[in-house]
Amino acid sequence: MSYLIGEQLSGGYGGGADIIRDCTISVDKGQIAVVVGPNGAGKSTAMKALLGMINLREGRVLLDGQDISSMSPQQRVAEGMAFVPQNQNVFVTMTVEENLEMGAFLRRDDITETMEQVFDLFPVLKTKRSQIAGELSGGQRQQVAVGRALMTKPTVLMLDEPTAGVSPIVMDELFDRIIEIKRIGIAILMVEQNARQALNIADRGFVLVTGENRFTDTGEALLANEEVRKSFLGG
Repeated sequence: MSYLIGEQLSGGYGGGADIIRDCTISVDKGQIAVVVGPNGAGKSTAMKALLGMINLREGRVLLDGQDISSMSPQQRVAEGMAFVPQNQNVFVTMTVEENLEMGAFLRRDDITETMEQVFDLFPVLKTKRSQIAGELSGGQRQQVAVGRALMTKPTVLMLDEPTAGVSPIVMDELFDRIIEIKRIGIAILMVEQNARQALNIADRGFVLVTGENRFTDTGEALLANEEVRKSFLGG
């Protein structure tokens, strides 16, 4: 069984119609799983369902074999899940270092070593540790957001559109760092609009259409699938 799995999830926001239907998403430690699909497919909603941010009508969420479906998002974070939203994901009036410290708010141990690991992963943040986050470029802010999530020492890192609005060079750099994070044994679940590039680094891929699983396979197999290429990857 995968380390994190949302099984046959159906649900949405408030009392509205289901946005995801019978949707299954999973990722294992040391693995990158990518959720792709057209706009409005329910990709971000599926991720938020795993974090407990939407109302589930059916299905369950398991973390390391434990049913966490009834846990609040805060409880899931305490269990090892970290989430980086697409927008408003840094404290713009705080310094880089203060942002990282905020990521460790649940911890009661020494955070120095983890912060050094973040600086090793994102060297630019070390040089800008005293700079106000709101003054950084979009790509650097994204590094702060990912770094802050890593300060919780998560077992699962969830990224919602991490390369939105950044240049292709910055996107490649972010993906390289994400691969490095995977190598230390963290499970990474990522929603991405840049489907082809994301599937290139994915161990598993999930193609959602109107809230349902249309294709589930390895990243390599999905890139080789003619129907996936024509319908979702631009040929």
